[in-house]
Amino acid sequence: MVHSRLPSTNRAVLVSNTGKRHTSSNHDEPGGCTYAKKKTNSLVSEAAKLFSVLFKLTCDSLSKNGRCNVQHGNMRETYRYLTDIFTTLVDLNWRCSLFVFVMAYAVTWLFFGAIWYLIAYVRGDFDHLEDESWTPCVNNVNSFISAFLFSIETETTIGYGYRVITDQCPVGTMLLLLQAILGSMVNAFMVGCMFVKISQPNKRAETLVFSKHAVISLRDDKLCVMFRVGDLRSSHIVGANMRAKLIKSKQTQEGEFIPLDQTDISVGFETGDDRLFLVSPLVISHEIDSRSPFWDMSQAQLSKDDFEIVVILEGMVEATGMTCQARSSYLAEEVMWGHRFSPMMSLAEGFFDVDYGAFHHTFEVNKTKMVCKKGNYSILTKERAGGVRGGRGLGR
Repeated sequence: MVHSRLPSTNRAVLVSNTGKRHTSSNHDEPGGCTYAKKKTNSLVSEAAKLFSVLFKLTCDSLSKNGRCNVQHGNMRETYRYLTDIFTTLVDLNWRCSLFVFVMAYAVTWLFFGAIWYLIAYVRGDFDHLEDESWTPCVNNVNSFISAFLFSIETETTIGYGYRVITDQCPVGTMLLLLQAILGSMVNAFMVGCMFVKISQPNKRAETLVFSKHAVISLRDDKLCVMFRVGDLRSSHIVGANMRAKLIKSKQTQEGEFIPLDQTDISVGFETGDDRLFLVSPLVISHEIDSRSPFWDMSQAQLSKDDFEIVVILEGMVEATGMTCQARSSYLAEEVMWGHRFSPMMSLAEGFFDVDYGAFHHTFEVNKTKMVCKKGNYSILTKERAGGVRGGRGLGR
């Protein structure tokens, strides 16, 4: 049986395969299930359009510094963070990491210090402080402070020699072994977390820079989307690899709305041009051909469309051998039509000089082709060609 959530005044006649009528109203419509299907698809389409309008009002999914603007909410299975406690501690900010680091040692010292004090109290060591014939569990432990200091000396293996365990306390011997083992585990865990956090290559990505704008212009008589990437350090990124994604919400033929749909943008994977030798700033290009997601877009369409180009540079840090990733993004208004990047390299006496002051500079070219879906090109002639710093957005 087929059911529909249409209003009762517009409810259609629904007929099963046997031809029997199951639902009717005073305003029956012809077409039966076909009408209900069309009506449902219409409602889904309207809902998808509403979601698309809402998503157009949001910000970019990736900021210029590579931070993702996506927040996870309503996560009920938070216990999964505890199953990978090491990664959870490494991902904490420095304030929380230092607090956990200090508390891990302070709690273990206080915990074992309390146990040492409890052993001395139960054995009656505090009642025989002046009795020289009495053999305590730990010499010179006469208060909680002294038990706490002995706990610190035991776990950190300081051993000043003033407080020492005796052979008349088997319980203390077992506790000494337990604290030594657990203390080593705490040291290995916390020092490991701090070492991994300090050696993370996140800060290395701060010296990998992307141009503020992407440009669209001709290169070797082919229309290309281009952006520039550079490395500010003299130590290089080994095995640098470039990837690009087009982030754009879309609606399927069935009316399903897919927010932030990702499409690959080829930056030379077939030819190996995506593998970079980043000794100097490079201009990364994407050819707009029949396989490009920009193939059916014109300059006017690009200026009205909502999309985001996410670029990702990955490689291994030469100094540490750890993998580093730098990210950036370009919105539609940050893609400049008919512009090209200004040269920034010159030949000096015995070396090449790179002027990073011109890294973000572009200039307007005198000829740009406008692409359409069928491959027919119309020439757009630009009369002026001058250097600009910020440039103009698409369609302006």
